[in-house]
Amino acid sequence: MSNDGRKGQASNDYLKSPDLFPIAHEDRKIGVIGFGVIWVGMAIVLAAFAIGAAGIVNLSMPLLIVAALVGSILIGIFMVVIGDIGVEHGLSFPVYMRAPFGTIGTHIPSFVRAFTASCWFGINTYFGSAAINGILNILFGFDNWFICFIVFAALQLFNVSLGIKSIERFADLAAPIIILISIWMYIALSGEAQAQGKEVWAWVEMPTSGFGTFTAFMIVAMAVMGFWATLAADMPSLSRFFKAPKNERNWIKRNKSQLLGSLVVQPIFNTLMIVIGAVCYMATGSGDPVNALQQSAGGIILAILLLMIVLAQWSTNTSANVVPAATIFSNIGGPKVPFWVGVVFAGIVGTVVQPWSLFEILNSVLLIVGGILTSIVGILFADYYLLRKRRVNVTELYEANGQYRYMGGMNMAGLISWVVGGVIANMYPTYSSLIGFAVGAALYYVLAKYWWFKKYPQAEIEHPDDSQYLGLTVGRSWVIDETPEK
Repeated sequence: MSNDGRKGQASNDYLKSPDLFPIAHEDRKIGVIGFGVIWVGMAIVLAAFAIGAAGIVNLSMPLLIVAALVGSILIGIFMVVIGDIGVEHGLSFPVYMRAPFGTIGTHIPSFVRAFTASCWFGINTYFGSAAINGILNILFGFDNWFICFIVFAALQLFNVSLGIKSIERFADLAAPIIILISIWMYIALSGEAQAQGKEVWAWVEMPTSGFGTFTAFMIVAMAVMGFWATLAADMPSLSRFFKAPKNERNWIKRNKSQLLGSLVVQPIFNTLMIVIGAVCYMATGSGDPVNALQQSAGGIILAILLLMIVLAQWSTNTSANVVPAATIFSNIGGPKVPFWVGVVFAGIVGTVVQPWSLFEILNSVLLIVGGILTSIVGILFADYYLLRKRRVNVTELYEANGQYRYMGGMNMAGLISWVVGGVIANMYPTYSSLIGFAVGAALYYVLAKYWWFKKYPQAEIEHPDDSQYLGLTVGRSWVIDETPEK
Protein backbone atom coordinates (compact mmCIF):
# COMPACT_ATOMS: atom_id res chain seq x y z
CA MET A 1 0.00 0.00 0.00
CA SER A 2 1.29 3.48 -0.84
CA ASN A 3 1.62 6.28 1.67
CA ASP A 4 -1.37 7.98 0.07
CA GLY A 5 -3.36 4.80 0.49
CA ARG A 6 -2.51 4.60 4.16
CA LYS A 7 -3.56 8.21 4.64
CA GLY A 8 -6.82 7.52 2.88
CA GLN A 9 -7.47 4.51 5.07
CA ALA A 10 -6.69 6.45 8.24
CA SER A 11 -9.13 9.13 7.20
CA ASN A 12 -11.80 6.59 6.38
CA ASP A 13 -11.37 4.91 9.74
CA TYR A 14 -11.87 8.35 11.25
CA LEU A 15 -15.27 8.64 9.60
CA LYS A 16 -16.36 5.07 10.33
CA SER A 17 -16.85 5.13 14.08
CA PRO A 18 -19.26 2.24 14.84
CA ASP A 19 -21.31 4.45 17.15
CA LEU A 20 -22.12 6.68 14.17
CA PHE A 21 -23.27 4.05 11.68
CA PRO A 22 -26.92 4.23 10.51
CA ILE A 23 -29.42 2.53 12.82
CA ALA A 24 -31.16 -0.39 11.11
CA HIS A 25 -34.95 -0.64 11.05
CA GLU A 26 -35.03 -3.63 13.40
CA ASP A 27 -32.89 -1.83 15.98
CA ARG A 28 -35.27 1.09 16.44
CA LYS A 29 -37.06 0.60 19.73
CA ILE A 30 -38.74 3.90 20.66
CA GLY A 31 -42.39 4.31 19.68
CA VAL A 32 -45.03 7.04 19.94
CA ILE A 33 -45.71 6.55 23.65
CA GLY A 34 -42.06 5.98 24.48
CA PHE A 35 -41.00 9.27 22.89
CA GLY A 36 -43.93 11.09 24.48
CA VAL A 37 -42.79 9.89 27.89
CA ILE A 38 -39.20 10.90 27.12
CA TRP A 39 -40.48 14.37 26.21
CA VAL A 40 -42.19 14.72 29.58
CA GLY A 41 -38.84 14.06 31.20
CA MET A 42 -37.00 16.42 28.87
CA ALA A 43 -39.51 19.28 29.06
CA ILE A 44 -39.76 19.34 32.85
CA VAL A 45 -36.54 21.28 33.19
CA LEU A 46 -36.04 23.90 35.88
CA ALA A 47 -33.95 26.21 33.71
CA ALA A 48 -37.21 27.07 31.91
CA PHE A 49 -38.26 28.86 35.10
CA ALA A 50 -35.94 31.70 34.05
CA ILE A 51 -38.03 32.36 30.92
CA GLY A 52 -41.23 32.57 32.94
CA ALA A 53 -39.65 34.73 35.63
CA ALA A 54 -38.39 37.22 33.02
CA GLY A 55 -41.55 37.12 30.91
CA ILE A 56 -44.02 37.87 33.71
CA VAL A 57 -42.28 41.20 34.31
CA ASN A 58 -43.87 42.65 31.13
CA LEU A 59 -46.62 40.20 30.18
CA SER A 60 -49.76 38.98 31.90
CA MET A 61 -50.04 35.25 32.47
CA PRO A 62 -52.42 34.64 29.51
CA LEU A 63 -50.07 36.45 27.11
CA LEU A 64 -47.06 34.64 28.58
CA ILE A 65 -48.76 31.30 27.98
CA VAL A 66 -49.58 32.17 24.37
CA ALA A 67 -46.00 33.33 23.76
CA ALA A 68 -44.61 30.12 25.29
CA LEU A 69 -46.95 27.98 23.18
CA VAL A 70 -46.06 29.85 19.99
CA GLY A 71 -42.34 29.38 20.60
CA SER A 72 -42.80 25.75 21.63
CA ILE A 73 -44.87 24.82 18.60
CA LEU A 74 -42.56 26.59 16.16
CA ILE A 75 -39.46 24.86 17.52
CA GLY A 76 -41.45 21.60 17.66
CA ILE A 77 -42.11 21.91 13.93
CA PHE A 78 -38.39 22.42 13.34
CA MET A 79 -37.68 19.29 15.38
CA VAL A 80 -40.08 17.06 13.48
CA VAL A 81 -38.99 18.34 10.08
CA ILE A 82 -35.28 17.83 10.77
CA GLY A 83 -35.95 14.59 12.65
CA ASP A 84 -36.98 12.93 9.38
CA ILE A 85 -33.27 12.63 8.57
CA GLY A 86 -32.90 10.15 11.40
CA VAL A 87 -36.17 8.37 10.69
CA GLU A 88 -35.59 7.99 6.94
CA HIS A 89 -31.89 7.17 6.91
CA GLY A 90 -30.99 6.23 10.49
CA LEU A 91 -28.33 8.94 10.52
CA SER A 92 -27.18 11.03 13.48
CA PHE A 93 -26.79 14.81 13.33
CA PRO A 94 -22.96 14.94 13.08
CA VAL A 95 -22.90 12.37 10.26
CA TYR A 96 -25.54 14.08 8.12
CA MET A 97 -23.82 17.42 8.73
CA ARG A 98 -21.02 16.14 6.48
CA ALA A 99 -23.37 16.83 3.53
CA PRO A 100 -23.98 20.58 4.07
CA PHE A 101 -20.65 21.30 5.81
CA GLY A 102 -18.13 18.71 4.55
CA THR A 103 -16.37 15.80 6.24
CA ILE A 104 -14.11 18.19 8.17
CA GLY A 105 -16.31 21.29 8.21
CA THR A 106 -19.03 19.37 10.07
CA HIS A 107 -16.92 19.48 13.22
CA ILE A 108 -17.16 23.26 13.60
CA PRO A 109 -20.95 23.73 13.99
CA SER A 110 -21.24 20.27 15.54
CA PHE A 111 -18.80 21.23 18.27
CA VAL A 112 -20.80 24.39 18.99
CA ARG A 113 -23.93 22.28 19.36
CA ALA A 114 -22.14 19.76 21.60
CA PHE A 115 -20.61 22.50 23.73
CA THR A 116 -24.04 24.10 24.20
CA ALA A 117 -25.57 20.77 25.18
CA SER A 118 -22.76 20.21 27.68
CA CYS A 119 -23.48 23.62 29.22
CA TRP A 120 -27.13 22.64 29.59
CA PHE A 121 -26.02 19.42 31.24
CA GLY A 122 -24.04 21.49 33.73
CA ILE A 123 -26.93 23.87 34.46
CA ASN A 124 -29.43 21.05 35.03
CA THR A 125 -26.92 19.13 37.14
CA TYR A 126 -26.40 22.25 39.26
CA PHE A 127 -30.12 22.43 40.02
CA GLY A 128 -30.20 18.73 40.80
CA SER A 129 -27.17 18.97 43.06
CA ALA A 130 -28.72 21.89 44.96
CA ALA A 131 -31.79 19.72 45.53
CA ILE A 132 -29.67 16.74 46.64
CA ASN A 133 -27.77 19.00 49.01
CA GLY A 134 -31.08 20.18 50.45
CA ILE A 135 -32.24 16.60 51.00
CA LEU A 136 -29.01 15.58 52.71
CA ASN A 137 -29.13 18.71 54.85
CA ILE A 138 -32.64 17.86 56.03
CA LEU A 139 -31.85 14.20 56.74
CA PHE A 140 -28.25 14.28 57.94
CA GLY A 141 -27.17 17.90 58.35
CA PHE A 142 -24.77 17.54 55.38
CA ASP A 143 -24.11 20.77 53.46
CA ASN A 144 -21.73 20.72 50.46
CA TRP A 145 -23.46 21.29 47.13
CA PHE A 146 -20.26 20.93 45.08
CA ILE A 147 -19.67 17.35 46.23
CA CYS A 148 -23.32 16.68 45.40
CA PHE A 149 -22.68 18.19 41.95
CA ILE A 150 -19.76 15.85 41.22
CA VAL A 151 -21.57 12.73 42.44
CA PHE A 152 -24.81 13.59 40.62
CA ALA A 153 -22.94 14.29 37.37
CA ALA A 154 -21.13 10.95 37.61
CA LEU A 155 -24.38 9.02 38.17
CA GLN A 156 -26.03 10.62 35.15
CA LEU A 157 -23.06 9.96 32.89
CA PHE A 158 -23.03 6.31 33.96
CA ASN A 159 -26.74 6.02 33.14
CA VAL A 160 -26.22 7.42 29.63
CA SER A 161 -23.31 5.04 29.03
CA LEU A 162 -25.76 2.14 29.44
CA GLY A 163 -27.42 3.10 26.16
CA ILE A 164 -30.49 4.79 24.72
CA LYS A 165 -32.99 2.19 25.93
CA SER A 166 -31.94 2.75 29.53
CA ILE A 167 -32.93 6.39 29.06
CA GLU A 168 -36.44 5.47 27.97
CA ARG A 169 -36.81 3.09 30.94
CA PHE A 170 -35.66 5.81 33.33
CA ALA A 171 -38.08 8.32 31.84
CA ASP A 172 -40.91 5.78 32.26
CA LEU A 173 -40.24 5.90 36.00
CA ALA A 174 -39.61 9.62 36.34
CA ALA A 175 -42.38 11.07 34.14
CA PRO A 176 -45.50 10.49 36.28
CA ILE A 177 -43.69 11.65 39.43
CA ILE A 178 -42.46 14.77 37.64
CA ILE A 179 -46.02 15.68 36.60
CA LEU A 180 -47.22 15.46 40.19
CA ILE A 181 -44.52 17.74 41.57
CA SER A 182 -45.16 20.28 38.80
CA ILE A 183 -48.84 20.48 39.75
CA TRP A 184 -47.95 20.76 43.44
CA MET A 185 -45.44 23.55 42.81
CA TYR A 186 -47.99 25.56 40.83
CA ILE A 187 -50.62 25.25 43.57
CA ALA A 188 -48.22 26.06 46.40
CA LEU A 189 -46.57 29.02 44.70
CA SER A 190 -49.89 30.44 43.47
CA GLY A 191 -51.16 30.40 47.02
CA GLU A 192 -48.11 32.31 48.23
CA ALA A 193 -48.45 34.88 45.46
CA GLN A 194 -52.14 35.45 46.22
CA ALA A 195 -51.32 35.81 49.93
CA GLN A 196 -49.15 38.74 48.89
CA GLY A 197 -52.07 40.31 47.04
CA LYS A 198 -50.93 39.27 43.55
CA GLU A 199 -53.64 37.90 41.25
CA VAL A 200 -51.83 35.19 39.28
CA TRP A 201 -53.77 35.63 36.04
CA ALA A 202 -53.72 39.44 35.99
CA TRP A 203 -50.51 40.56 37.78
CA VAL A 204 -47.73 42.19 35.75
CA GLU A 205 -44.74 43.85 37.42
CA MET A 206 -44.04 46.40 34.66
CA PRO A 207 -47.02 46.57 32.27
CA THR A 208 -46.40 47.54 28.65
CA SER A 209 -48.66 48.34 25.73
CA GLY A 210 -48.60 48.39 21.95
CA PHE A 211 -45.25 47.61 20.37
CA GLY A 212 -43.64 47.16 23.80
CA THR A 213 -46.00 44.28 24.55
CA PHE A 214 -45.36 42.73 21.15
CA THR A 215 -41.60 42.96 21.70
CA ALA A 216 -41.90 41.34 25.13
CA PHE A 217 -44.10 38.63 23.58
CA MET A 218 -41.58 37.87 20.84
CA ILE A 219 -38.66 37.82 23.26
CA VAL A 220 -40.39 35.07 25.25
CA ALA A 221 -41.21 33.11 22.08
CA MET A 222 -37.64 33.45 20.79
CA ALA A 223 -36.19 32.52 24.19
CA VAL A 224 -38.27 29.34 24.13
CA MET A 225 -37.02 28.56 20.62
CA GLY A 226 -33.45 29.28 21.70
CA PHE A 227 -33.96 27.04 24.71
CA TRP A 228 -34.64 24.02 22.48
CA ALA A 229 -32.67 25.04 19.38
CA THR A 230 -29.87 22.60 20.28
CA LEU A 231 -32.30 19.68 20.18
CA ALA A 232 -34.00 20.95 17.02
CA ALA A 233 -30.70 20.82 15.15
CA ASP A 234 -29.68 17.53 16.69
CA MET A 235 -33.01 15.70 16.55
CA PRO A 236 -31.72 13.07 14.04
CA SER A 237 -29.39 11.74 16.75
CA LEU A 238 -32.50 10.79 18.73
CA SER A 239 -35.03 10.18 15.95
CA ARG A 240 -32.84 7.50 14.34
CA PHE A 241 -33.99 5.25 17.21
CA PHE A 242 -37.71 5.79 16.48
CA LYS A 243 -39.91 3.01 15.19
CA ALA A 244 -41.28 3.71 11.70
CA PRO A 245 -42.98 1.61 9.01
CA LYS A 246 -40.97 0.43 6.02
CA ASN A 247 -42.02 1.41 2.49
CA GLU A 248 -44.18 4.26 3.81
CA ARG A 249 -44.20 7.25 1.46
CA ASN A 250 -46.61 9.33 3.53
CA TRP A 251 -44.41 11.74 5.49
CA ILE A 252 -46.82 12.08 8.42
CA LYS A 253 -47.32 8.33 8.84
CA ARG A 254 -43.59 7.71 8.61
CA ASN A 255 -42.90 10.31 11.30
CA LYS A 256 -45.80 9.51 13.62
CA SER A 257 -43.41 8.55 16.45
CA GLN A 258 -42.24 12.16 16.50
CA LEU A 259 -45.49 14.09 16.16
CA LEU A 260 -47.14 13.50 19.52
CA GLY A 261 -43.97 14.17 21.49
CA SER A 262 -42.67 17.27 19.72
CA LEU A 263 -45.95 18.99 18.79
CA VAL A 264 -48.21 18.08 21.73
CA VAL A 265 -46.30 16.86 24.79
CA GLN A 266 -43.39 19.29 24.44
CA PRO A 267 -45.50 22.48 24.11
CA ILE A 268 -47.76 21.49 27.01
CA PHE A 269 -45.06 20.64 29.52
CA ASN A 270 -42.61 23.29 28.35
CA THR A 271 -45.31 25.93 28.85
CA LEU A 272 -46.20 24.43 32.22
CA MET A 273 -42.64 24.94 33.44
CA ILE A 274 -42.60 28.53 32.17
CA VAL A 275 -45.88 29.22 33.99
CA ILE A 276 -44.50 27.77 37.22
CA GLY A 277 -41.40 29.94 36.77
CA ALA A 278 -43.62 32.99 36.46
CA VAL A 279 -45.57 32.08 39.60
CA CYS A 280 -42.28 31.38 41.36
CA TYR A 281 -41.20 34.94 40.56
CA MET A 282 -44.48 36.34 41.87
CA ALA A 283 -44.13 34.43 45.12
CA THR A 284 -40.41 34.79 45.83
CA GLY A 285 -39.01 37.52 43.57
CA SER A 286 -36.73 35.10 41.73
CA GLY A 287 -36.90 32.15 39.34
CA ASP A 288 -34.90 29.78 41.56
CA PRO A 289 -37.13 26.70 42.04
CA VAL A 290 -35.07 25.12 44.80
CA ASN A 291 -35.22 28.32 46.82
CA ALA A 292 -38.97 28.56 46.19
CA LEU A 293 -39.56 25.04 47.47
CA GLN A 294 -37.46 25.63 50.56
CA GLN A 295 -39.62 28.66 51.36
CA SER A 296 -42.92 26.84 50.87
CA ALA A 297 -42.28 23.43 52.45
CA GLY A 298 -40.20 21.76 55.11
CA GLY A 299 -39.20 18.50 56.70
CA ILE A 300 -39.79 15.19 54.93
CA ILE A 301 -42.25 16.80 52.49
CA LEU A 302 -39.53 19.14 51.29
CA ALA A 303 -37.09 16.23 50.99
CA ILE A 304 -39.55 14.32 48.77
CA LEU A 305 -40.17 17.38 46.58
CA LEU A 306 -36.45 17.99 46.18
CA LEU A 307 -36.04 14.35 45.16
CA MET A 308 -38.54 14.97 42.39
CA ILE A 309 -36.39 17.86 41.19
CA VAL A 310 -33.41 15.52 41.05
CA LEU A 311 -35.38 13.05 38.89
CA ALA A 312 -36.51 15.87 36.60
CA GLN A 313 -32.97 17.04 35.90
CA TRP A 314 -31.73 13.50 35.44
CA SER A 315 -34.32 12.55 32.83
CA THR A 316 -33.79 15.80 30.91
CA ASN A 317 -30.03 15.60 30.85
CA THR A 318 -29.82 12.05 29.57
CA SER A 319 -31.93 12.46 26.42
CA ALA A 320 -31.60 16.13 25.55
CA ASN A 321 -28.01 16.91 26.46
CA VAL A 322 -25.55 14.11 27.13
CA VAL A 323 -26.50 11.76 24.28
CA PRO A 324 -26.26 14.44 21.55
CA ALA A 325 -23.06 15.93 22.96
CA ALA A 326 -21.38 12.54 23.38
CA THR A 327 -22.35 11.48 19.85
CA ILE A 328 -20.76 14.60 18.41
CA PHE A 329 -17.58 14.35 20.50
CA SER A 330 -17.27 10.72 19.41
CA ASN A 331 -17.63 11.77 15.78
CA ILE A 332 -14.96 14.44 16.13
CA GLY A 333 -12.56 12.03 17.80
CA GLY A 334 -13.16 9.14 15.41
CA PRO A 335 -13.13 5.38 16.19
CA LYS A 336 -10.53 5.84 18.93
CA VAL A 337 -13.05 7.93 20.87
CA PRO A 338 -16.01 5.62 21.63
CA PHE A 339 -19.37 6.90 22.79
CA TRP A 340 -18.62 6.48 26.49
CA VAL A 341 -15.53 8.71 26.19
CA GLY A 342 -17.73 11.35 24.55
CA VAL A 343 -20.07 11.04 27.53
CA VAL A 344 -17.23 11.72 29.96
CA PHE A 345 -16.01 14.68 27.92
CA ALA A 346 -19.51 16.20 27.92
CA GLY A 347 -19.49 15.94 31.71
CA ILE A 348 -16.10 17.63 31.98
CA VAL A 349 -17.17 20.52 29.73
CA GLY A 350 -20.42 20.93 31.66
CA THR A 351 -18.43 21.34 34.88
CA VAL A 352 -15.60 23.56 33.62
CA VAL A 353 -18.02 26.23 32.34
CA GLN A 354 -19.18 26.82 35.93
CA PRO A 355 -22.93 26.47 35.30
CA TRP A 356 -23.76 27.97 38.71
CA SER A 357 -22.68 31.32 37.21
CA LEU A 358 -23.95 30.70 33.67
CA PHE A 359 -27.57 30.44 34.79
CA GLU A 360 -27.54 34.08 35.90
CA ILE A 361 -27.27 35.33 32.30
CA LEU A 362 -29.40 32.58 30.72
CA ASN A 363 -32.11 34.68 29.05
CA SER A 364 -29.64 36.86 27.17
CA VAL A 365 -27.68 33.81 26.09
CA LEU A 366 -30.80 32.06 24.75
CA LEU A 367 -31.49 34.76 22.18
CA ILE A 368 -27.90 34.56 20.91
CA VAL A 369 -27.79 30.76 20.86
CA GLY A 370 -31.19 30.57 19.19
CA GLY A 371 -30.06 32.56 16.17
CA ILE A 372 -26.82 30.62 15.79
CA LEU A 373 -28.37 27.17 16.05
CA THR A 374 -31.57 27.79 14.07
CA SER A 375 -29.32 28.99 11.25
CA ILE A 376 -27.97 25.42 11.21
CA VAL A 377 -31.55 24.11 11.24
CA GLY A 378 -32.31 26.26 8.17
CA ILE A 379 -29.25 24.93 6.35
CA LEU A 380 -30.23 21.34 7.13
CA PHE A 381 -33.75 22.02 5.89
CA ALA A 382 -32.54 23.50 2.60
CA ASP A 383 -29.96 20.77 2.04
CA TYR A 384 -32.20 17.80 2.89
CA TYR A 385 -35.59 18.91 1.53
CA LEU A 386 -35.05 21.62 -1.08
CA LEU A 387 -31.84 20.43 -2.75
CA ARG A 388 -31.54 16.67 -2.19
CA LYS A 389 -35.31 16.07 -1.90
CA ARG A 390 -34.62 13.69 1.03
CA ARG A 391 -32.33 11.54 -1.13
CA VAL A 392 -28.88 11.00 0.40
CA ASN A 393 -25.82 9.17 -0.89
CA VAL A 394 -25.35 7.70 2.58
CA THR A 395 -22.37 5.42 1.92
CA GLU A 396 -20.36 8.42 0.70
CA LEU A 397 -20.86 10.14 4.06
CA TYR A 398 -18.35 7.62 5.44
CA GLU A 399 -15.78 7.98 2.66
CA ALA A 400 -12.88 10.35 3.34
CA ASN A 401 -12.22 11.09 -0.32
CA GLY A 402 -15.77 10.78 -1.53
CA GLN A 403 -18.56 13.05 -2.62
CA TYR A 404 -18.74 15.07 0.60
CA ARG A 405 -15.05 15.89 0.86
CA TYR A 406 -15.56 19.01 -1.27
CA MET A 407 -12.60 21.39 -0.85
CA GLY A 408 -10.30 19.89 1.79
CA GLY A 409 -13.30 18.55 3.68
CA MET A 410 -15.13 21.91 3.67
CA ASN A 411 -18.47 22.87 2.15
CA MET A 412 -18.03 26.64 2.00
CA ALA A 413 -21.67 27.20 1.08
CA GLY A 414 -22.71 25.75 4.43
CA LEU A 415 -20.05 27.50 6.50
CA ILE A 416 -20.69 30.92 4.91
CA SER A 417 -24.46 30.55 5.30
CA TRP A 418 -24.10 29.57 8.94
CA VAL A 419 -21.87 32.50 9.85
CA VAL A 420 -23.95 35.06 7.95
CA GLY A 421 -27.22 33.63 9.28
CA GLY A 422 -25.99 33.70 12.86
CA VAL A 423 -24.66 37.26 12.58
CA ILE A 424 -27.81 38.68 10.98
CA ALA A 425 -30.03 36.83 13.48
CA ASN A 426 -28.19 38.44 16.37
CA MET A 427 -28.53 41.88 14.84
CA TYR A 428 -32.26 41.45 15.51
CA PRO A 429 -32.41 39.41 18.75
CA THR A 430 -36.15 39.90 19.19
CA TYR A 431 -36.68 37.65 16.16
CA SER A 432 -33.37 35.76 16.30
CA SER A 433 -34.55 32.17 15.85
CA LEU A 434 -36.86 32.95 12.94
CA ILE A 435 -34.27 35.11 11.17
CA GLY A 436 -31.51 32.56 11.75
CA PHE A 437 -33.59 29.81 10.14
CA ALA A 438 -34.76 31.93 7.19
CA VAL A 439 -31.37 33.45 6.34
CA GLY A 440 -29.51 30.16 6.80
CA ALA A 441 -31.94 28.27 4.55
CA ALA A 442 -32.22 30.90 1.82
CA LEU A 443 -28.52 31.71 1.60
CA TYR A 444 -27.45 28.07 1.61
CA TYR A 445 -29.96 27.18 -1.11
CA VAL A 446 -28.62 29.91 -3.40
CA LEU A 447 -24.93 29.33 -2.69
CA ALA A 448 -25.13 25.54 -2.89
CA LYS A 449 -27.34 25.28 -5.96
CA TYR A 450 -25.79 28.01 -8.08
CA TRP A 451 -22.19 27.88 -6.89
CA TRP A 452 -20.91 25.05 -4.71
CA PHE A 453 -22.73 22.11 -6.27
CA LYS A 454 -21.70 23.36 -9.69
CA LYS A 455 -18.10 22.85 -8.57
CA TYR A 456 -18.84 19.64 -6.65
CA PRO A 457 -21.74 17.74 -8.28
CA GLN A 458 -23.93 15.65 -5.96
CA ALA A 459 -24.97 12.22 -7.22
CA GLU A 460 -28.42 12.24 -5.60
CA ILE A 461 -29.16 15.65 -7.16
CA GLU A 462 -27.70 14.89 -10.59
CA HIS A 463 -29.42 11.47 -10.76
CA PRO A 464 -32.42 11.60 -8.37
CA ASP A 465 -33.17 7.88 -8.06
CA ASP A 466 -35.38 6.94 -5.09
CA SER A 467 -34.29 3.30 -5.19
CA GLN A 468 -30.65 4.33 -4.77
CA TYR A 469 -30.81 7.23 -2.37
CA LEU A 470 -33.87 6.89 -0.13
CA GLY A 471 -33.84 4.76 3.02
CA LEU A 472 -36.88 3.61 4.96
CA THR A 473 -39.29 4.87 2.29
CA VAL A 474 -38.03 2.16 -0.07
CA GLY A 475 -37.53 -0.40 2.70
CA ARG A 476 -33.77 0.06 3.05
CA SER A 477 -31.62 -0.02 6.16
CA TRP A 478 -28.27 1.45 5.21
CA VAL A 479 -25.24 -0.79 5.78
CA ILE A 480 -21.76 0.71 5.78
CA ASP A 481 -18.87 -1.36 4.41
CA GLU A 482 -16.17 -1.61 7.08
CA THR A 483 -13.70 -3.34 4.77
CA PRO A 484 -10.34 -1.51 4.71
CA GLU A 485 -9.37 0.26 1.51
CA LYS A 486 -6.90 -1.46 -0.74
